[in-house]
Amino acid sequence: MSPAARRATGLLLIGLVLAVTCTLLGRWQWNRHVWREGAIAVVETNWSADPVPLDRVLDDPADTLTDADVWRRVTVVGQYEPAGTVLLRNRPVGGTPAYHVLVPFVVSDASAGGPADTLAGTVLVVDRGWVPLGADGSADVTPPAPPTGTVTLTARLRHDEPASTRSAPAGQVQAISTSDVLAAGGVPGETLDAYLALTSEEPSVAQLPGQLPPPSTDPGSHLSYAFQWWTFALGGLVAFGIAARRELQDERAERDVEGPAAVEPAPVTVDGVELWPTRDTPRTAAPRRPAAPDVPRRRGGRDEDLEDALIDAQLGDSAPSDGR
Repeated sequence: MSPAARRATGLLLIGLVLAVTCTLLGRWQWNRHVWREGAIAVVETNWSADPVPLDRVLDDPADTLTDADVWRRVTVVGQYEPAGTVLLRNRPVGGTPAYHVLVPFVVSDASAGGPADTLAGTVLVVDRGWVPLGADGSADVTPPAPPTGTVTLTARLRHDEPASTRSAPAGQVQAISTSDVLAAGGVPGETLDAYLALTSEEPSVAQLPGQLPPPSTDPGSHLSYAFQWWTFALGGLVAFGIAARRELQDERAERDVEGPAAVEPAPVTVDGVELWPTRDTPRTAAPRRPAAPDVPRRRGGRDEDLEDALIDAQLGDSAPSDGR
């Protein structure tokens, strides 16, 4: 394989690797776009749906909340445990540093007045809203108290968050992990694999935490990123393919300029003795040199002319005369 062919092969391999990599990255962005579109569809469907009793979605503490039921509104009857209130750290709201107010809620009826009291005694975690940080971000923030007595709660279901490995001051948590929230608030009891984001409560109180904003339905730039990666894949493959083709074309053009390689004639031997080449021995024609540019030669100076004349005179004196 010629050097040009090796270079061309290397360029094609680089272009192929680049195209495959960009194609996979584009597919990754496409999958993220599909997932985001699905999440937006769930939000748009559940956000405007009428509330249903909690036990129609989760009727056992061992049940797992499905993605299709996230943001769904449910109703449940019970009472708050304000002594177990916990603050969620590092969760800004609309770009404003804030604490989320998490309050345990003991269920007395998850069927919202139905014939049977289900999930009775289960302790839920309710995100009642947010409050601003203290003057120096300290933990001595007193959130508004929840209503006392029996409360009918309407809230949206949210996935339970993984427990955080970061430490937090007493009465605070770094994530809405229901087990960690109840442990930080000192409230024992069985809970669900989900928490609730408050929308309304009856009876209500005059002072409420800040209302939680709706989720974003912006699809993001995943789709455009996917097409950009696929464009890079196609462009890289074409560019490296053209570069490889040029390598081969340049090598072919150099061979055409140099002409065929000269073949040396085999030596003439007699009785195993190689003979010197003679006039009859075919000789290899030497490659013709390119014609030199037509540049006028510079004539010699007067010193050179005088030297030539002296040499001619000496040669004339040394020649034998015709009369001898």
